[in-house]
Amino acid sequence: MGIIAWIFIGLLAGAVAKLLMPGKDPGGLIVTMLIGIAGGLLGGWLGKVIFGVDSIDGFFDLSTWIAAIVGSMLLLLLYRLVIGNRRSHRHA
Repeated sequence: MGIIAWIFIGLLAGAVAKLLMPGKDPGGLIVTMLIGIAGGLLGGWLGKVIFGVDSIDGFFDLSTWIAAIVGSMLLLLLYRLVIGNRRSHRHA
C-alpha cells in the first residue's frame, strides 16, 4: 500500500480509537489524527513482529484495519497517560 493509503487508514483508525476510548484528550483533533497515523503504522508492525502475520495485506483487508485501530488505541492510551500525568502535576 502507498503512503497516502496509510495516512487515510491512520486518520480513520484514530477516529475509531477515539470513539472506542471516549474521554478528554490532552491534545486536540490534529494530535489525535497524528496519533492515528502513527498507531496505524505501529499496529501493522506489531502484528508482523508479535504474531508473524502480514497485517498490512491491503486497504480493504480486515486485518489491516484491526491492526491500525489497535495500534491507535495503544498510542492514544500512552499519550493520555504521559501527557495527562504531566498536566496533573503542574496544577497540583
